[in-house]
Amino acid sequence: MPTFSSADPVLETQVFWERHKKTVLAVLVLALLSVAAWGAYRIYSVRRDGNAADLLATAKTAAEFQKVIAQYSGTPAGASARLFLAEEQRKEKKFAEANTTLQAFVEKYPAHELKGTARMAMAANLESLGKSDEALAAYQRLAADDPQGFSAPAAMISQVYILKQKNQAAEARQVCETILTKYRDSLVATEATRQLRLLKPPAPPEAPVAKAPEPVTNLPNFLLRPPDLPAAASPAVATPVATPKKP
Repeated sequence: MPTFSSADPVLETQVFWERHKKTVLAVLVLALLSVAAWGAYRIYSVRRDGNAADLLATAKTAAEFQKVIAQYSGTPAGASARLFLAEEQRKEKKFAEANTTLQAFVEKYPAHELKGTARMAMAANLESLGKSDEALAAYQRLAADDPQGFSAPAAMISQVYILKQKNQAAEARQVCETILTKYRDSLVATEATRQLRLLKPPAPPEAPVAKAPEPVTNLPNFLLRPPDLPAAASPAVATPVATPKKP
């Protein structure tokens, strides 16, 4: 009868399989189910995203955009629908409602690439509502929170317009200079240069130059008479006396 060494790898494998085959099979089945579920989810997500995109492509009104949001909230089309809805609300001059929609977009999609655009729109809506101080603060926060974002230069040039309206020319010039320093290659650099020229402080007034008095030549003759000569002292003009004729 052959003897088997306890170090025989084939024997050890067979023993392990007999002891743990149920556990191994269960793990394999679970892994296969997970892969299948992931694949099904991917197919579902792609199909759902496609349906959402199709619905968004046909949406034109605020109600239709709201339908996309309600049915496909977690899709890229659902995110875009919120922005389109806010734009429709802005067109209808519903600025407060538009800001509510945009705030929901920012909170639900904090890493979205258009988050800065949404915040810019919110600040612009505040301007339209006449809340210039709140709008200015919103532009300042946007530029400070994401200085490398593409919305930062636009937020800064928007500050310039509000500061000009508030007659804060020195602050507006400082913002323009910051734009030209940090964002000289941006699209708003040209506008910042133009605004800086318009905001140039006025030159101090020049002191008037004293002029020598011009000689008086057009006064009447009686004013040109020496002041120490009275009018009676003027030489009299001799009047010829008529001599009576002899008879």
